[in-house]
Amino acid sequence: MPNITTLVAIIVGIGIIVLLIALILRLSRRKNRKHNEIDEMEGHDFEYFCAELLKKKGFLEVEVTKGSGDYGVDILAEKDGVTYAIQCKCYSDPVGVKAIQEAYAGRDYYDRMVGAVLTNQYFTTPAVEAAKKLKILLWDRGYLESMMEE
Repeated sequence: MPNITTLVAIIVGIGIIVLLIALILRLSRRKNRKHNEIDEMEGHDFEYFCAELLKKKGFLEVEVTKGSGDYGVDILAEKDGVTYAIQCKCYSDPVGVKAIQEAYAGRDYYDRMVGAVLTNQYFTTPAVEAAKKLKILLWDRGYLESMMEE
């Protein structure tokens, strides 16, 4: 039969495990709530959210373009001497080829070095293929989440 010290150690250990599980669940719910908030954003709100995130990641001269007539680009930015034209897409479904075409056209229109599409979702296979061909960066939900966590 275990002695009282062993029983106390077991009870304390169980208590610590329960506290750790509660903390992990709370952090997980907070993270999921933040991600759900992003999914529910309107397009322009998502653009401003992404612009602020890019600033926090060291991008400079981050500018959200005007809503209509933006030539397929929502954000103009610069980092480490490289200029970017970024198309933002807050969708409930995977992002298709049209967004890649918009980023491609906008990159050239604004005379930027790099075109990118930043989304809260993932990309269709045809979109990935088009992006490779047109040399457009694809920043999907996983990339967005990693930017938010850093």
